Amino acid sequence: MKTHQAPSLFVRDLRITTTALASLAILAFPVAGLAQQASPSDGQPGLEPIQVSGDWLGTGLESSVKTYPGARTVVKKQEIESTGAVSIGDAMRRIPGVQSSDNSGTAGSAIALNIGVRGLAGRYSPRSTILLDGIPMAVAPYGQPQLSFAPLSLNNIESIDVVRGGGAVRFGPQNVGGIINFKTRSIPTTPGISGDAAVRYNSYGQGGGNTQYTAFAGGQAENGFGMAFLYSGQEGSGWRDKSDEHLNDFALKMRYEISPTSELYAKINYYDVLSRTPGGLSVAQYAADPFQSTRQRDNWGGTRKGFDVGYLNTISDRQEFEIRTYFSQATRQSTLINPAGTRLSHQPRNYETLGIEPRYTQRFAWGGTTHDVTVGYRYVRERGDDNVYSEAVLTGVLSGFTQFQNSTDAHAGYIDDKIAFGKWRITPGLRFEHVQSTRYDVANNASYQVSNNKPLPSINVAYLLTEQLTLFSNYNTSFGVVQNSQLNTMSSANPLSPELAKTIEGGVRWKSARASAEATVFHIDFDNQIVSVQGTNPSVFRNIGKTQHDGIELAMDYAFDQQSVLKGWSVYANYTYTRALQKSGANPGKDLPFYARTTDTVGTRFKSGPWGFNLSTTHQGRQFSDEANTIAESADGSIGEIPGFRLWNAQVDWKVPGTKGFDVFAGINNLTDRRYFTRTTDNNLGKLVGAPRTVYVQGRYSF
Repeated sequence: MKTHQAPSLFVRDLRITTTALASLAILAFPVAGLAQQASPSDGQPGLEPIQVSGDWLGTGLESSVKTYPGARTVVKKQEIESTGAVSIGDAMRRIPGVQSSDNSGTAGSAIALNIGVRGLAGRYSPRSTILLDGIPMAVAPYGQPQLSFAPLSLNNIESIDVVRGGGAVRFGPQNVGGIINFKTRSIPTTPGISGDAAVRYNSYGQGGGNTQYTAFAGGQAENGFGMAFLYSGQEGSGWRDKSDEHLNDFALKMRYEISPTSELYAKINYYDVLSRTPGGLSVAQYAADPFQSTRQRDNWGGTRKGFDVGYLNTISDRQEFEIRTYFSQATRQSTLINPAGTRLSHQPRNYETLGIEPRYTQRFAWGGTTHDVTVGYRYVRERGDDNVYSEAVLTGVLSGFTQFQNSTDAHAGYIDDKIAFGKWRITPGLRFEHVQSTRYDVANNASYQVSNNKPLPSINVAYLLTEQLTLFSNYNTSFGVVQNSQLNTMSSANPLSPELAKTIEGGVRWKSARASAEATVFHIDFDNQIVSVQGTNPSVFRNIGKTQHDGIELAMDYAFDQQSVLKGWSVYANYTYTRALQKSGANPGKDLPFYARTTDTVGTRFKSGPWGFNLSTTHQGRQFSDEANTIAESADGSIGEIPGFRLWNAQVDWKVPGTKGFDVFAGINNLTDRRYFTRTTDNNLGKLVGAPRTVYVQGRYSF
């Protein structure tokens, strides 16, 4: 423990950033001088255009996914719509290696994002780098990466890009669970204004229903200025009693073509949400009525405002430069009742995050090889406070006020070199992180500080065996710092070390006009995972030690020839087997909590004229809710086996004849009304029932 010191001045950080930008600008000139005057492909078969980082993840995917040197899945808007997904979690379950829960303890489905990759913890998605248009989605990417508040609406999404391996150098900090980029709908490039509006109603077999609204409009003028407006909203309730949810998601996107090779782009966004959270049930309560709520005053709410501005210049067919900056301001408030029902805990939090990221890519030929060298720098400045106070239910008296002020300054520099010779693509890279965090206890005038420096090497390899077939392998390292809420629990007896993971994977990918298939094997060694000690309040954190994750991911899809008897039909399937084991601590050899060893999806689609039909099924194997892998159920519902389940979904869509752009979608999720559940072990502990049979209908008009 140290005495409190004033946070680092923003002016000082700006000087550091300015110096770094100047260095990058100077760097561009001597490197450019090395380029030989050869053709853009430099004699390498199948060599793609150079990709500055903004295009490497989020746009321009068609050419890059095919030869990408790692496990990667891109799901586009049309595919998402064909699944009938109600939420982000529904869409994510169909991606190999990804597991998602509807809700998790104290967070409702409209608030939180709960994604676990390859056996890693899914509650609030803490171990994946999750981006929105290439920008960190977390309110504090270093200090609080958990997405208990995720400003994201499925209806505003154009594509979901999930990189499960091979992307650690450029994106961080914590990416052992891969990189997930949600890309919002693009500004139309055609003259005039185009767009669409849609209304969808979801009716649950239990609880109630909700209505989702979507609107999109945009276009580009002759002078190169483009603009688009996006809106998504929701009103109504979920399948639990007292689960009302209300959200608004606005975005205004702009782009200006300065020249044929350069552009400015920007986005302004606003998101607000209020969600009532029914919470966990005991075994007896669940048996009596799994859809009831015993926590009728619990709720979560928040707002997030932000903007980002970027400049992209494709200087030549050998050089590209991009710089972007982003800022967000968020507030989050939760109200949760204690198990005895006597006190309400209020937890308001405030965040401000500023980031800047310049990147430069240069192609040059050297001997018989071609090199695409990318140099980048990222600075993230986080400031915020978290507060707690309690309210007596009977009297309304407030007490127990605490406040912590948090600050983090993170600098990351990286360089990688995509080396092409013949059919080989080899990309060594290195990222260096320097992170300094401070947590100040206002009431006790005490400061807790930690500083971390970490080099993170990687190497990615792809071999383009044929035009359709790519073999790949990679080795990557990931780094997770001690987070804000964990700093004040450190002591000489419990010194927390940063998390460090090493990932190795290998695989093969086939892509042709009608078929695609991918198979990947992976191995992760994860050291010093930081976990919350169950039953401690306030929470105490410790390093759990080592975990090991191994598995295989398989995926395929096939569209039958239009000249065959099965014209109009397509099929798809994926399967994942994961074994995630504790390697140290009190339960070595046992499974990690809250992940399933097996998941799979199988589906088919038929398209004929204005009609389309989809039928699919998803399966998740059993899970455990504690590190001891306890089978027997505890009376409070928090401990015990979580049985596996299979769900079936069906959808039909119809383009109304004689109209310019009117579509109707209707479907049923969980066709058999299969009852399934998960558990929560936090202060809102108990059993949480999954979505029952859900009937939906949607109308959309395009103009």
